[in-house]
Amino acid sequence: MSDEWASLDATDQAALVARGDASPSELVEAAIARIERLDGDLGAVIHPDPDGARAAVQAGLPEGPFRGVPFLMKDIGGAQAGRPNHAGMRFLKEAGWVEPEDSYFTRKLRAAGLVLLGRTNTPELALLPTTEPEAYGATRNPWDLEHTAGGSSGGAAAAVAAGLVPMAHASDGGGSIRGPAGVTGLVGLKPTRARNSFGPGLGERWSGFSCEFAVTRSVRDSAALLDVTAGPMPGDPYSAPPPERPYAELATRDPGRLRVGFLGQAPRDLPTDPDCTRAVEKTAHALEALGHHVEEAHPEALHDPQVVASYVAVVTSNTARALDAAAQKVGRPVKAEDVEPLTWALAERGRATTAPELLAALEFVHALGRRFAAWWEDYDLLLTPTQAQPPARLGEITSTADEPLRAFLRAAPYGVFTLPYNLSGQPAISVPTHWTESGLPIGAQLVARTNREDQLLQVAAQLEAELSWTSRRPPIHA
Repeated sequence: MSDEWASLDATDQAALVARGDASPSELVEAAIARIERLDGDLGAVIHPDPDGARAAVQAGLPEGPFRGVPFLMKDIGGAQAGRPNHAGMRFLKEAGWVEPEDSYFTRKLRAAGLVLLGRTNTPELALLPTTEPEAYGATRNPWDLEHTAGGSSGGAAAAVAAGLVPMAHASDGGGSIRGPAGVTGLVGLKPTRARNSFGPGLGERWSGFSCEFAVTRSVRDSAALLDVTAGPMPGDPYSAPPPERPYAELATRDPGRLRVGFLGQAPRDLPTDPDCTRAVEKTAHALEALGHHVEEAHPEALHDPQVVASYVAVVTSNTARALDAAAQKVGRPVKAEDVEPLTWALAERGRATTAPELLAALEFVHALGRRFAAWWEDYDLLLTPTQAQPPARLGEITSTADEPLRAFLRAAPYGVFTLPYNLSGQPAISVPTHWTESGLPIGAQLVARTNREDQLLQVAAQLEAELSWTSRRPPIHA
């Protein structure tokens, strides 16, 4: 075993196994040791499963592209048979809920040879851009333990940034892959809507806003993992069309000279921290140096206040449904005292939304996608900050019984640049292009047309080579 492996991405770790320079067991034992040594400071892995990982290796792993590489699952989605899936809820934790079967997404990960070591922390029902659930406590950012690792995939991001594993399952319903990646120095790709299946348990999540994927250390890992997870499965209500070639191959191609619009200030007068604007400016200069045409331009539809209103209507309605689904699992109703104040307040708002109001919100969402598509007829990519503020200090984005909506309101700067593309279903990626003077990562976001993950991966790979972020390590690292 060697902690030198902690600095390798998943592609390199898989290559060690393929060459015979390391065994799956050695990689897995090294990762287990890192989790045991470092996670007490991070609070990232809430359901460790070393015995299950060892058993999977002993049983024999498939000859997939990531054979023997250790991996972590987020504790919402990505169901594993016989394992917890609590979605940050004390209600499900106290009931001891475990899943009856693997999701299709999980099956694909196992078929690729990945070894699942446990499940990572997430805020209750993935509702916030920080990971501080009452059920499991806070996840800390390895770049500064007083700050959040983001949300809702904060546990996944902290674990990968600290070198516990080279990549980890994440999901994104309003920025929950991109935000945590941005504040921990990782690559965070949100794929096109329905690129990855939610089955067999669900057809879609959050009325199509949410998607399953991962946070990774390198662009090539994101590309190769997307080849593993993408594709329709039986019973999916809809799916994204497949790429012409594998993403791992497409990511290495020259994208040509692209036309890039950029936006450095948040719409609707939300304050934007200068470091977040600098991340965009630095990225824009790098893109120009790479030969792309870059100019200030963005879709005017971003300023429409109905964007947020429709998002809230859909998310709150889905929160109410999530509580009903949890009640069905446990066999008793969910009461206000069973969940956090914010969760109950959002569910109550969702219950007050009528069916015609929800349908009107969804009609706006679909129209917004068409308005965005018109802008992308003239541009290939949009460049923005990933978030409008650097990573918050722990405790800042919280609610109380007296102010149940406080956290949701304080969350606004952290989703203003990301959530519009959950509505439109477009692919977007966060890459770590800037660090503050105090050493906190700041991400820049690139957004492409629907189904053009290839362009995002190509340009992200160019930026990765130009800006050399993969060599940076946080103070807490294996």
